Amino acid sequence: MSALLPLFPLRLVAFPGNAIPLHIFEERYKEMVGEAETAGTEFGIVLAHEGGVVNAGCTVVVEKVVQRYPDGRFDVIVRGRRRFSLLSIDNGRDYLRGEVEYFEDDDWEPVTPDLRERALCSWRDVRTANSSDDGEPDPEHPFLSFQLVRMVGDLDFQSLMLRARSEAERLRHFVQFAQEYVPRVRYAEKMKRTAPTNGSGHTPASL
Repeated sequence: MSALLPLFPLRLVAFPGNAIPLHIFEERYKEMVGEAETAGTEFGIVLAHEGGVVNAGCTVVVEKVVQRYPDGRFDVIVRGRRRFSLLSIDNGRDYLRGEVEYFEDDDWEPVTPDLRERALCSWRDVRTANSSDDGEPDPEHPFLSFQLVRMVGDLDFQSLMLRARSEAERLRHFVQFAQEYVPRVRYAEKMKRTAPTNGSGHTPASL
């Protein structure tokens, strides 16, 4: 068996190249992340669900320790590296470790300029709906999809995108998803604004 990869189950999905801020406070993860920081090694972030974890994730490395606290807690910035499938889990230490198989894209269908532009337009619609001030992604990045999908607040969709092995396929998925996601977000925001006025969020029958 190859060396076991330390695993950090979280309610988030990490992507190659993306930076993630983490607040480390549990003793087992202070140990795990501290060892990775000292040795310059990777650990894996896997999406935590009720009753377990998703069987795919992304390794990260500690890029910067932002702050250390007197009680041993610390804030770090980690950056995504490699995607992996989780083959088995080992419980031999205080934190989970896993036997993993790394993977990359295996379908190199060219991304057309039209598809890239449609994906970017969809991303801008998502950004507006989310009222986010995130800066523009790099439109020429070979893995543009990983920059776009972090804007979406749907972990299951993010996990699907992480596992997809074609950039063109991921961009098409993103465009299609945004067509349904943006109206949902806008409706939710409308309900937040109007619900206090009539108790339901819809126009009162008397009006």
